[in-house]
Amino acid sequence: MKLFKISQIVNTDYDTYSDAVVAAPDMETARKMSPSYDPDPMDEWTSPENVTVEYLGEAAPNIGQDFICKSYHAG
Repeated sequence: MKLFKISQIVNTDYDTYSDAVVAAPDMETARKMSPSYDPDPMDEWTSPENVTVEYLGEAAPNIGQDFICKSYHAG
């Protein structure tokens, strides 16, 4: 797994996520991951085409595809 920072600047109101660090096998998988637990993630996140992905490095061998941390802006 690789580590990526995913971020978005489209949905910036209260109760939204601005960015997260994820473990994923590739950039496209990371881009499609939503930090939201909401059934309609557009309320708190954005669509994949609006997500910026930055490669950070390699994850530890025991890390599977998951979120490492999330940045949520509560209102």
